[in-house]
Amino acid sequence: MTAITLTVNGRKIAAEVQPRMHLGDFLREQLRLTGTHLGCEHGVCGACTVLLGSVPVRSCITYAVACDGLEVRTIEGFEDDPDMRELREAFSREHGLQCGFCTPGMLIAARDIVRRLPGADEKRIRIELSGNLCRCTGYLGIVRAVRSVAEKRTAVAPTAAPMAQPSAPPASFVPAEAPAGAAASAAPVEESQRQGWTRFDESFTVAASPEIVWQALGDFPRMASCLPGAELGEYDARSVKGRLRVKLGPISASFAGSATVERDDAARSGIIRGAGTDTGSRSRTRGEVRYGLAPEAQGTRVAIVVEYDLQGPLAQFSRSGLAREFGGRIVAEFAANLNAALGAGAAPQAPAASLNVLALLWAAIKRRLLAPLVRRDR
Repeated sequence: MTAITLTVNGRKIAAEVQPRMHLGDFLREQLRLTGTHLGCEHGVCGACTVLLGSVPVRSCITYAVACDGLEVRTIEGFEDDPDMRELREAFSREHGLQCGFCTPGMLIAARDIVRRLPGADEKRIRIELSGNLCRCTGYLGIVRAVRSVAEKRTAVAPTAAPMAQPSAPPASFVPAEAPAGAAASAAPVEESQRQGWTRFDESFTVAASPEIVWQALGDFPRMASCLPGAELGEYDARSVKGRLRVKLGPISASFAGSATVERDDAARSGIIRGAGTDTGSRSRTRGEVRYGLAPEAQGTRVAIVVEYDLQGPLAQFSRSGLAREFGGRIVAEFAANLNAALGAGAAPQAPAASLNVLALLWAAIKRRLLAPLVRRDR
């Protein structure tokens, strides 16, 4: 048994739990908070959703011991919450509930949407809710209920915890020797975000010249070896096929797909557009990666803009806040591997067989929750 202390619905709790007990069982069996419903217990249906800090999480795939020192809020903890009160009234008015099994998790997810995405349209709401499954309503009433509350907040800034901003990209992605007029094609940050897609911007430094980095980015086998879970298939100068293996707690997904590649040698910028499908979960994704290089005193600055759309049961993992945190972690790991591959960092390690999403997301969540304590100690 392991001793833990956490705050649940504003009340300090000290308990002993088995290391293997997940948060959902702890809330239901030890605290008798049975409003948290357990459905699939694989992190897919969303019925067990609770707030960990300010972030919705699946309590069935979150270990109770991992929540030591953190704050948890279940559906019982929203009795006096004004946002939840509006949503409960809207769900009733729009006939957004029938048996009620999915409703606690659906309401917590909906509250996150209206606070984080004020004024969200129907398409975005459907994307955000795609990780919460309902077998009764057909979703029409649920979507109408969430939209009716979100529309009232078109002039209100999101109240969710602020996200750490990614590293600012260089003022120009164009090397000094690039010809005039190349700046537009080398500045992915100027591209507008697609409706309903998730986007994150990142940058990193490689301790090598722009010429060497540019050549490395065109070496597909080397790039695949730097990205955990990537498996390269057929490729040529303009296209590539492959697979990305992803581990989501007990869920293992394998996205098989293809991409087209455009590279501008003069501007040292490129675009990768692709799509993939995981046949096991029937989830599908499509996306675009734009990147550009600029010289720096320490080597080369690589700026990246990623936009993607994830649909199906795994869409729950594309919530914008966590997606940005997750993207930052992936880019940092890729950068470290690329530096190592170019002889500018620690000895390269064998790439991981699969990309462990939950481990990276949990590290991101914990970093966000502990950030105020770190600032307070300084």
